[in-house]
Amino acid sequence: MISLLLILIAAVFFIGIVIKVKAKIAARKMPSVLQPVYDVIRLFRKGAIYSTTTSILFRVAPLIYFATIATAMLFIPVGSQKSILSFQGDFVFFAYLLAFGKFMMIVAAMDTGSGFEGMGANREALYSMLVEPAFFILMGSQALFTGYVSFQDLFFHLHLSSQLSYIIGLASIYVFVYIAMVENSRMPVDDPKTHLELTMVHEVMVLDNSGFDLALIHIGTWLKFSIYGTLISGFVIQNSWSWYWQVATFFGIMAAFAAAVGLLEAFRARNKMEKNPQWILMLSAIAVVIFLTVLIITQKIILN
Repeated sequence: MISLLLILIAAVFFIGIVIKVKAKIAARKMPSVLQPVYDVIRLFRKGAIYSTTTSILFRVAPLIYFATIATAMLFIPVGSQKSILSFQGDFVFFAYLLAFGKFMMIVAAMDTGSGFEGMGANREALYSMLVEPAFFILMGSQALFTGYVSFQDLFFHLHLSSQLSYIIGLASIYVFVYIAMVENSRMPVDDPKTHLELTMVHEVMVLDNSGFDLALIHIGTWLKFSIYGTLISGFVIQNSWSWYWQVATFFGIMAAFAAAVGLLEAFRARNKMEKNPQWILMLSAIAVVIFLTVLIITQKIILN
């Protein structure tokens, strides 16, 4: 339960830190770190409007999307604190929970009958399909390295003690950061600031959502960022540390992750659409290198 509480607290402040960093770099007046929370509260107070072309699928999709993310969050441990749910191979279930939620949002976008939302759904489906191998290769590498196949056992027994293992940890963090960016349709695959339907990905998918539904979608994005940030913290936090030091490190990593996202979006331009697939596949290539390195460390491959 403590792990869940920490993830929720980090999620509340994450996007606010991102916005603050971007505003500081642009020399604009910085909003409150809780401004996204105020915006969501305002959305909860508004009624939802539905097009006559949509079906029940469009109405239930945001709720299912949020529910899948909230359920996936239950499998994530923080430091020595156990997750609420855990079983062998739970990271596979975790991945497909998130995939099912995204599938429902894609179906909802298609249900509107809008050509623009159809384009966004097509791009979102393609990018998620391309980034999936990177996640599974990376988690498979960590499972081979530790000998465990659940999030809880894997991170509990993940100890970085050699130069090669440090390289694995840093490369894994790099890949997880960009998996989070792809899964949340942020830079460099998508620009959350753009309002041109021809170049939008996630934002164009939710153009018809409003009120309560749109609030759930925004909260789902915060939770996904917080989930991936927690996975990143698992490569740094050691179970031998005191609990207070683990909590401080966790929030420090989440703040650094949010700041890194803000810096990335402030200084990096979005990829050209035709470049996105090969860029995402590059993450899988890095994951394969990590996997081969783990094979060498575990002596599954012996170099003469």
